[in-house]
Amino acid sequence: MADDGGFKIDSGFLGVSQSLSGRAWRQRPADPALIRAHRQGLGLEEPVARALAARGVGADQGADFLTPTLRALFPDPSSFMDMDRAAEAIVDALLAKARVHVFADYDVDGASSAALLVRWFRAMGADLPLYVPDRLTEGYGPSARAFDTLKAAGADLVVTVDCGAAANEALAHAAAIDLKVVVIDHHLMRSEPPQALAVVNPNRPGCNSGQGNLAAAGVVFVLLAALNREARRRGLFADRPEPDLRQWLDLAALGAICDVTGLTGFNRALTSLGLKVMSDWRNPGLRALLAAAGAEQGAAKSHHAGFILGPRINAGGRIGRADLGARLLSTDDPAEAQQLAQELDALNLSRRDVERAVTDAAVRKVEASGAHVDDTPVIVVAGEDWHPGVVGIVAGRLRERW
Repeated sequence: MADDGGFKIDSGFLGVSQSLSGRAWRQRPADPALIRAHRQGLGLEEPVARALAARGVGADQGADFLTPTLRALFPDPSSFMDMDRAAEAIVDALLAKARVHVFADYDVDGASSAALLVRWFRAMGADLPLYVPDRLTEGYGPSARAFDTLKAAGADLVVTVDCGAAANEALAHAAAIDLKVVVIDHHLMRSEPPQALAVVNPNRPGCNSGQGNLAAAGVVFVLLAALNREARRRGLFADRPEPDLRQWLDLAALGAICDVTGLTGFNRALTSLGLKVMSDWRNPGLRALLAAAGAEQGAAKSHHAGFILGPRINAGGRIGRADLGARLLSTDDPAEAQQLAQELDALNLSRRDVERAVTDAAVRKVEASGAHVDDTPVIVVAGEDWHPGVVGIVAGRLRERW
């Protein structure tokens, strides 16, 4: 076995040294003492204990890793900086019948996050209009232009999901036009937060929640728990049932898987239990999208989220209408869900064609350059007519090839 940056390249794993794409199998090192601890503490066979140790699962974390539960792992919402403030602001707006809008990113995590909020508002008897920026004309995240549009539409409060933590200039503009904003995000951000009523982000400097591996949908799910708690405190459930958040775990799992987050701790429980909820296929949008893809219903796996549902939801944001995914996940109308699912499936087919054409063009450019790409740490290649919605995927294809 050769060594490669802390990993051992295994020349005989199952008799095969490389994957079909030519990538070498590499064995992650594991602490022998930790392997023994897992074997003795959990009664595991050596290969399973080794896998846990290699993944960095501590001796006291093994049980929660193998059988994660929300009861054991759900964090206190108040451990997130500004979470209580966010819940108070949103419930204040609900009680005042203020006009609240949600501003979401155009990917799966953003769509899942928006749908979670839309469904909670609907359960509370309120509408939550949706705004998703166009990737090509507006770019990522909130902008002064978007906030002007929302203000003109009558918004009193905007909740941004899966974006906003780094939009300091845009949120300063929102404050200047007297538009209130609550930010729910998970991306790395500056030490100086943007101007907002609340900035909830487990990766915000100074936040001690310990939940930095959550996708935005996971952060929003915790927000829903905080909203239920605040609404309960204010007596809002005296004449209506309290929303059962467990019914929406499928959306939290979808965001976590498609954003490729670390599945440990609470995030692992959220995803594991979310896939079980997804297996019932009660969400009209997910059910319709699965049918449009020609897939059978049954026990949901990460493959369903990451390779069947996710790419189709993302296709709307990449080359079509950015709000299609969030609308699909939010609707309770089977007919609307079917229409949106068919549109997203068609867009995904177009996305594949565009991606294939750009990939082929990029490969030809690299090969024509005569560069010794095997010895080059960075490859830069560009084309004027390449669709911005697929260049990130194409970059990944080039990295895999070389």
